[in-house]
Amino acid sequence: MSDHPRLAPLLVISGPAGVGKSTLVDVLLAQTQLPLRRAVTATTRKKREGEVPEVSYHFWDRQRFQDALARNEMLEWAEVHGRDFYGTPQVEVDPYRERGIGVILVIDVQGAGQVRARYPNDHLSVFIAPPRFEDLVARLAARGEPEESRLRRLNTARQELARQGEFDRILVNADLPTATAELEAILRDEFQRRGR
Repeated sequence: MSDHPRLAPLLVISGPAGVGKSTLVDVLLAQTQLPLRRAVTATTRKKREGEVPEVSYHFWDRQRFQDALARNEMLEWAEVHGRDFYGTPQVEVDPYRERGIGVILVIDVQGAGQVRARYPNDHLSVFIAPPRFEDLVARLAARGEPEESRLRRLNTARQELARQGEFDRILVNADLPTATAELEAILRDEFQRRGR
């Protein structure tokens, strides 16, 4: 049972690049009646085409990110693929949960471990897995990333898949509507468990 039963749920979503985490969460948020929001992650990587600053990500330079770390303002953070920082500012989570709004973090496995350590009894973690590893290979190839980047992501994916047993639930994203319904059911149960 949660140490903080009055707070709305904190859901941690992790999984390898290309598994469809963001798409799954976007579809869920567009159709659910549950009071939910996705925390906006801060990153030092460059903005990609179609991304909206302060909506898709907080695009920070390395100095701003390091200053936030020094002030202990990050719930979790990681250096991903050996070059870019990603992290969740605390202000993206706690104030919303106190107001009854559930917060979804879409973060990597390293970040999920930090949330687990910080809130051991006050979060629910879900690992999104592909039906087969080959599906990840195909999805990453379809993104048109350079081969070096794709190989780096696949290497990271193998390491992340090996850690899926650390999560409370594993959800296989074989079919988007089915996976979305399963994720919504998990969240509905978590709201009910907290008396919300």
